Amino acid sequence: MQTRRNLLKSSAGIALAAGVISVLPSTVLAKAAIIGKQAASYYRLKLGDYEITALSDGTVKLPMAKIYRNIKETDAEAYLEGHFQAGDAETSVNAFLINTGEKLVLVDAGTGDLMGPALGKLVANIEASGYKTSEIDHVILTHIHADHSGGLVIGGKRVFENAVLHVNQREADFWLKADAKAKVDKVLGPQIAQAEKCVGPYVEAGKFETFADDAAPIQGFGSVLHAGHTPGHSGIIVESKGEKIIFWGDIAHGDVLQFDQPEVTVDFDVDQKAAAASRAIAFAEAADQKYLVAGAHHAFPGIGHVRRDDSNYDWVPLVYKAGY
Repeated sequence: MQTRRNLLKSSAGIALAAGVISVLPSTVLAKAAIIGKQAASYYRLKLGDYEITALSDGTVKLPMAKIYRNIKETDAEAYLEGHFQAGDAETSVNAFLINTGEKLVLVDAGTGDLMGPALGKLVANIEASGYKTSEIDHVILTHIHADHSGGLVIGGKRVFENAVLHVNQREADFWLKADAKAKVDKVLGPQIAQAEKCVGPYVEAGKFETFADDAAPIQGFGSVLHAGHTPGHSGIIVESKGEKIIFWGDIAHGDVLQFDQPEVTVDFDVDQKAAAASRAIAFAEAADQKYLVAGAHHAFPGIGHVRRDDSNYDWVPLVYKAGY
């Protein structure tokens, strides 16, 4: 039963508590600070006996409606707005590490310090995922654009000091054996200089090899030529225990518009017509055979399937798994 004595004791306790709270430092009750950055960006999955680690080099805002070709800018903007990607769309730059149990193979190398502070996070995410750059045995490029080869060097030195670099032969010839006219071209010239800067140290160190169209870059890995975006642009094929994935580089830029309209190209395509034709072939094969694909510019982690729908194709991202 509540007595006057108990009531006084309770009231005294409440008053004491209130007094204590009133003299506590204000920081105790302060709101939590906004962090302003993501956690380390890597994601793992199993492919047969292999472990694949998707690695983010970061994201960058790009005005995709202005970059797409073979479509009116107003039409592209309206389409993207309908998919909540109007204006400057957040675009991922991804790379992928394959651990076969015997070797570590990196597909694409990110941007390094070539494209600003929003990107260039590949090495940090490799380390966060539990690996070191010195442990990587091979680096295979889908092509030599800056967002795929820029991370090969820092300060003129090879980032992947123990790795052999592998590039399609016609891709290497186009960028590394360009003639004088190409080198002074306003568009190609700076890209050629970048390619020489990033690939050159591996050539000089005897750590550079080329592979033929549709040939194996290294034992156990295949390739498929998807020329157009660049002359030697290639998908890299990995299979284990009946499971298959193709790392298809820049077959698509973004996750929506080009799946509905594969004929739409991008300003970066060296050969617009060939790029569109390669995309149509790649989409159809991926949808029919239902294997996994991994894209350099699909929203991180950039892995999923392609399926047919009433308007052409859909990109279906891989369902997140906390473990495997």
